[in-house]
Amino acid sequence: MSLNRREMLRLGAAGAGGLLLSSAASSAPSSLLVPTVRDPLAPAPAQAAAAPAAPTGINPALFSRARAALDSRPWIRDRDFIGVVDFAAASHEPRFHVVHLPSGQVESHMVAHGRGSDPDHSGFLERFSNDFGSHASSSGAYVTAETYDGKYGLSMKVKGLDWSNNNAESRAIVIHNAWYAEPEMISAHGKLGRSEGCFAFSRASQWNVMHRLGGGRMIYADKLA
Repeated sequence: MSLNRREMLRLGAAGAGGLLLSSAASSAPSSLLVPTVRDPLAPAPAQAAAAPAAPTGINPALFSRARAALDSRPWIRDRDFIGVVDFAAASHEPRFHVVHLPSGQVESHMVAHGRGSDPDHSGFLERFSNDFGSHASSSGAYVTAETYDGKYGLSMKVKGLDWSNNNAESRAIVIHNAWYAEPEMISAHGKLGRSEGCFAFSRASQWNVMHRLGGGRMIYADKLA
């Protein structure tokens, strides 16, 4: 059967349209054509590991308090290092942690507590006090101050920033070295001696602590259950 010119043009347009649709379908991404279904037995996609709550070896809750204390005092200029003192640990343990905040690296030292905080000399801090004549350690945030030459040689003053330690400077609470904080005390007695509330270190530890934390950096001390 013969076709007239108008019918031939109509059929040709329809065929061209079909070719265009077929070409578009073949060039479309396969994901648009076939829905992707994940195999339920396949392992889940790997996720980035969560950042640690605290540097290794430090109580996360204590570190969180120390960071909050630092963050609430924007006037503290040098924020590269912070001292975190975990007085829940015994005196024979390295419980004074110097943390490099940018990297999370930690250097830990043994430190003595006050004899008023440990009247039975058990090696564990039992209580804090901010009172004059208590010879006890105090909890809270401190900022380091100037150095001086005192009874134990080179020492560094600290200032208490909280109600729980705001008498520290008047009580002459400082960073110093002491014979009773040397490592030999551990082998001989199983614990360090006691200070009168000061942060007393071995000579080597005192130098490292003062070198890292001097110049107005923060120290945070506490005991958490």
